[in-house]
Amino acid sequence: MTAGTTPGTPLRADARRNRERLLVAAEQVFAEQGVTASTEDVARMAGVGVGTVFRHFPTKEQLIEAVYHARLARLAELADRLADSADPGAAFAEFFTTTVEGAATKNALVEALSRAGVDTAAPEVGGWVRRALGVLLARAQQAGAIRPDVTVPDLLGLLVGTSRAVEHLSGDPEARVRVVEVVLDGLRVHR
Repeated sequence: MTAGTTPGTPLRADARRNRERLLVAAEQVFAEQGVTASTEDVARMAGVGVGTVFRHFPTKEQLIEAVYHARLARLAELADRLADSADPGAAFAEFFTTTVEGAATKNALVEALSRAGVDTAAPEVGGWVRRALGVLLARAQQAGAIRPDVTVPDLLGLLVGTSRAVEHLSGDPEARVRVVEVVLDGLRVHR
């Protein structure tokens, strides 16, 4: 929300563009420098003044929270898009791999928000992710690509665990790929 607006009031087109640029820039800056990066770096990357950052996000925690929610929304959108794929098994693997690859930044955002006392539950967006993931999983199972006994909670646990494992192997890209493949292989139906 920008100065002079009230909750539920739509942003002007230029304010909406600035907000989107800020979110994209903040995500990139936080991914490259960590969540301790300055709001000045975010403003510079977005091509706006630091005052614009604070008009949209009065605190750095609010900026981090907005970036976190935007990442979750993109994951849900990706799962929704992939659910219509002609190859549900490949779509499932793409979603799993993409989620794990982006997890280090997401984990840093969550940790920063938790330290600041911000609730990261995001029930609306998190529910969307779970529903979209459920559809993606069901389609892959119906196609015979993924084991029928895997549930959404199982999958969420595996995504968290695999993400942490890959984060631990940050200096070895080949090992990261192998770990993801081992987990995916365990999820696949073997004939």
